[in-house]
Amino acid sequence: MSTIVVVFPVPGGPCINKISESTIESKLKAFWTPSFFIHPTEAMHGDLGMLDTKDCVLAISYSGESEEISSILPHIKRRNIPIITLSKARNSTISRMGDYFLPLLIETEACPIQTAPTTSTTLAMAMGDALAVCLMCARNFSKEDFALFHPGGRLGRELFIKVSDIMQRENLPLLSTAHTLKESIVVMTQGRLGSAFFVDSKHELFKPNFVIIISKNNIR
Repeated sequence: MSTIVVVFPVPGGPCINKISESTIESKLKAFWTPSFFIHPTEAMHGDLGMLDTKDCVLAISYSGESEEISSILPHIKRRNIPIITLSKARNSTISRMGDYFLPLLIETEACPIQTAPTTSTTLAMAMGDALAVCLMCARNFSKEDFALFHPGGRLGRELFIKVSDIMQRENLPLLSTAHTLKESIVVMTQGRLGSAFFVDSKHELFKPNFVIIISKNNIR
């Protein structure tokens, strides 16, 4: 397991280097922290140009001995870019190169052979969530901010969609006082709204800002 994430401090943000990059990167961006993934190998061949001195690098390697990451970190440090390392050992090669260390401590991996990255990757993603939450608190990230970046979600719809955006404007079930009860039921059924609206002969409200409605419950 080895990863690098780049965070932009705006103020405060990361660049991610490998495994849980998509999860951590997406979570940070969703909480107003611009971030992107850089593959260590590709960084050695030009992608380092994506980094800015105002960025921060989150380097994740459970063993702390990933050759891919350990080879790129010295070049990042040369540009005085802060590095946060996540690994199981503070004295690992990668952790010694970082400015800040976050431990990934587990008893054993969850797989049957206790070798394949399972528990460690889950913990790394949980640490990514914790970092994202800390950044939310630091910049007083509110429900309104969340909705701003998630307009398609439930919260976004609740805050931004108005009645006028979703209200039915055509083919409304309209009644006049001349309609019989039986006719009213037919109109309501055809309108599929469970109710109908009374209007005058000009299809206008009887009184300004005053609506007369009959619903199926009234008829029952």
